[in-house]
Amino acid sequence: MTIAARNHQHHIVGGGIAGLATAVFLIRDAGVRGEDIHIYEQLAKVGGSLDGSGNAADGYMIRGGRMFEEHFACTFDLLNTIPSADDPEISVTDDIMSFNRMVPGASNCRLVQDGKPAEDRYDLTLTGHDIVDINRLILTPERSLNSQSIQDWFRPTFFDSNFWLMWSTMFSFQPWHALIELRRYLRRFIHLFPGFTRIAGILRTRYNQYDSLIAPILTWLRDRDVQIATGTEVSDVVIDGTGQGRAVSALALADGRMVPVSATDRVYLTLGSMTDGSVIGSNDRAPGLDDKEGGAWRLWRKLAARNEGFGRPEVFCGDIDKTAWHSFTVTMDGPDFFEFMEDFTNNRTGTGGLVTFADASWLLSIVLFHQPHFKDQTHGTYTFWGYGLRGARTGDFVNKPMWEATGDDIIAELAGHLKLTEQQVAWFDGARVLPCRMPFITSQFMPRAPGDRPKVQPDGAQNFAVIGQFCELPRDCVFTVEYSVRSARSAVACLTGCTDPPPPVARTDLDPMVLIRAGRVLMGL
Repeated sequence: MTIAARNHQHHIVGGGIAGLATAVFLIRDAGVRGEDIHIYEQLAKVGGSLDGSGNAADGYMIRGGRMFEEHFACTFDLLNTIPSADDPEISVTDDIMSFNRMVPGASNCRLVQDGKPAEDRYDLTLTGHDIVDINRLILTPERSLNSQSIQDWFRPTFFDSNFWLMWSTMFSFQPWHALIELRRYLRRFIHLFPGFTRIAGILRTRYNQYDSLIAPILTWLRDRDVQIATGTEVSDVVIDGTGQGRAVSALALADGRMVPVSATDRVYLTLGSMTDGSVIGSNDRAPGLDDKEGGAWRLWRKLAARNEGFGRPEVFCGDIDKTAWHSFTVTMDGPDFFEFMEDFTNNRTGTGGLVTFADASWLLSIVLFHQPHFKDQTHGTYTFWGYGLRGARTGDFVNKPMWEATGDDIIAELAGHLKLTEQQVAWFDGARVLPCRMPFITSQFMPRAPGDRPKVQPDGAQNFAVIGQFCELPRDCVFTVEYSVRSARSAVACLTGCTDPPPPVARTDLDPMVLIRAGRVLMGL
């Protein structure tokens, strides 16, 4: 049973994009006063996985970035409310669209092989069996694929194809990840197949996603007096009742304080986190391997152990070797490397997207952003980002796994794959290279079955809901901003009764022309 949202307290556990979106929807759509909304974030700043920090002297830092496309209805609806970082007269949505018209993206060098653009970089190199298996997967009901991995479905030839190489590095899929999730991605993004080998149709933000998305949302919320408590971990949640009817009665904070919650208050729980436990290294120090679960995972484990319907967190966070990878952010004081890469890729900086080194043991990829990538980036500095999908393997030019690589090691490996001369390698003298280990970055992709992820509103939940990457939303795809925002809008609709539920996920997989075009791409026509 839902009630009107006005004049009740709304407690949001987690200050990532799901939590921030929840606050925006409560104010904008449900009429809640900002002063009645409380966000609790365990870290020193909000934003979760959409981060961006640092300075020119120490190096700028992002752990990664989520891609956008035109059918992210909930995300663009949210951002249409928020004034942009540079011009308060236009929305963040308008700024994204304007930027992508100004800097359209289409890669001329998606794959590199033997130190030069791969000759077959526009060829998916799929066999007839592979094409049949892809089509069969798209048509197979999701309920038939529970707990299966991608490697359970496809022949070994599939994993040698350019299609898999580009798909896995673009979305961070591994062969042992969930077959269900691959099927969702294939159906959700099938309209992008014609531009797949060139990363066409993907939208990017003007700056990093903290500066372009989080900072403007944060300003909007603070202007409306939303109560945001950073450095504040919710270590436990008291839930009274049974699956027939239960309610949160208190939040326990890690510092020992208790926050009482009445039956008419509302609680929105972010469970799990793909960037929990992140560790940053430096030029001469690799990130540590002493992986620890952070507060988001500890809270989920506690709640699942005591309460039915809260899923099985161990399915997602129980095998770090299968969920971790390392990224790195490089800050340079001159344009030489960027100018070299423009000639090498035949792409102006910021227009090419991900460049993957197909023969790299670490499965190394880099992205040269449109500059500046940080709103207050020092003039004359340049930043780029990269990651390795297979960090347990020994490098081709550095005799250690990426797990143990320092920032300087990563540059040496990159220089080797680009066949840079000694004089060209000197471009990186003084560069600040910040490697980052994320032990749970692909945890949401682990093979799952019904019940492993809780519903947005668990059975019997009277005053609480679950938001973020680890709740169950039909048809939509995790590892996207859209999934988190859709969960927020769903939760607000469930708990307030004052707003409409989110629109259905776009079904371009039902458009005959989309299917025809996708089929032609798969067959190489």
